[in-house]
Amino acid sequence: MKRRMLVGGIAASTLAAPFIANAQAPLTLNGAVQFNDDHAFNKTLLKFEELVKKYYGKPINFVLHRNSSLGLEKQYFEYMAQGKAVDYGIVSPAHMSTFSKAAPFIDAPFLFKDLAQWNKVLELDLLKPVADEIAQKADVMLIGYAGGGVRNIFINKPMSTLAEIKGLKVRVQGAPIWSKTFAAAGMSPTVIAYNEVYNAIQNNVISAGENEAAGVETMKFYEVAPNLAMTEHAITIRPICFSGKTFKTLPKDLQEAIVKAGKEAGTYGRQVESSEDTQKLDALEKAGKLKRIPFKDRAEMKKLVDPVMAAYAKEIGADGIFAKIVATN
Repeated sequence: MKRRMLVGGIAASTLAAPFIANAQAPLTLNGAVQFNDDHAFNKTLLKFEELVKKYYGKPINFVLHRNSSLGLEKQYFEYMAQGKAVDYGIVSPAHMSTFSKAAPFIDAPFLFKDLAQWNKVLELDLLKPVADEIAQKADVMLIGYAGGGVRNIFINKPMSTLAEIKGLKVRVQGAPIWSKTFAAAGMSPTVIAYNEVYNAIQNNVISAGENEAAGVETMKFYEVAPNLAMTEHAITIRPICFSGKTFKTLPKDLQEAIVKAGKEAGTYGRQVESSEDTQKLDALEKAGKLKRIPFKDRAEMKKLVDPVMAAYAKEIGADGIFAKIVATN
């Protein structure tokens, strides 16, 4: 049977290297990641590649474009939705809000009490309604869930209470729920592109940002904001995404391999990132690059945010999912 060369839109101008499709050539899938080889996302996508090859059992090529060489996650998601340039990648739910109002909610601040509850929600597949909506509206499949990093606020000055962070100019992700919750806690949130955060703090446009340990380390945010307020306001969910348009063109046995590998790679990614989180912070603090500041008012902050979360869940039709998540406490 003649196989098509699958390049996920590699003819797009972003990928200029031309080649001639050969009837005997194996399929090629293109992935994208913002980070380098040490980052948990990169390790997760390499595990995905390894598992697909194992379960498919036929020749297949993977090309993983690292270090934001094809842009940022928002672009990756748009490319996958269009069926060009990127076939698979890890994307923050905040970047899916154009297609699904409920998507950023699965990654929202103060949604999960701790890692145990977070894992239980994923194991029970409580996020399936969101995945179904994204598949329908964006034609992008969520085939696995990585993540597991606990997010804290990195600041250019030490702060440990609600009073101290009042009016804090902090960069947040683009989804409305992030601005709403941080404003409810008394801060002054602003949306800035991820790759511009370092310079924005350096130039006093903002004073802080928020991220998990892997991001703080990779982007060297500690150089401009060495104080980490341990707000533990979110536990990340980072879906492994696959272009629906690409998926439909693949042979059935490869489709099955991709779905199986996606789920297992997501589990692997969660284990990697959640276990590395504390290790990375320990290393940064030991090296004198970062100082962890205990946040005294986390419970009070959550009380301020809870009504906003409940109202937002109702507004976007995610109140059913929210209720099930709360019930897993």
